[in-house]
Amino acid sequence: MLFGVLFLIVLATVPLARGRLTAFAELEIRRAWLAPAGIGVQILILKVVPHGSAAFHEAVHMFSYALLGGFAWSNRRIPGVPVIMVGGALNFIAIAANGGVMPADPEIARHVAGAEGFVNSGAMAHPHLLFLGDVFATPQSWPMYNVFSIGDLVILLGVVMVLHGVTGSRLAPRWLRRSPAPVTG
Repeated sequence: MLFGVLFLIVLATVPLARGRLTAFAELEIRRAWLAPAGIGVQILILKVVPHGSAAFHEAVHMFSYALLGGFAWSNRRIPGVPVIMVGGALNFIAIAANGGVMPADPEIARHVAGAEGFVNSGAMAHPHLLFLGDVFATPQSWPMYNVFSIGDLVILLGVVMVLHGVTGSRLAPRWLRRSPAPVTG
């Protein structure tokens, strides 16, 4: 939820920096169905059907990253998407190394409201690659307390690059700005 709010804040900065939000309508997004499918699968295993086989949920969680990775790969020519791919890969590596669950720093994870069933991030007895896991947190006093990873931060940077690069915002360096002409092929 926190990253959704941050996305909206960054989106609001585009017109302030003289970016043209309508440039997104001119983009040809390839394999667009992969993104909502990947997000939908995550919602399904986290909110709709969180109970059941842990192994199944973990495998489906990793599959959702494959769907999202396929979407990103298909659209890698859009400015900023390769950076999003790096962030997603960092998250996927941490999740795969821990059997389908993002490892979280035990000290900060204990402050997150407990959920029943499958959780996509949590403290583990012996986590692998914890430094890639959810080791950062917003202050507990914030209304949307959340934990996040270095991969999440890289993804957010990529989103900023996409929003400002595609729209031709003055905040984007010239090398990042993209002609809004549709991508073909």
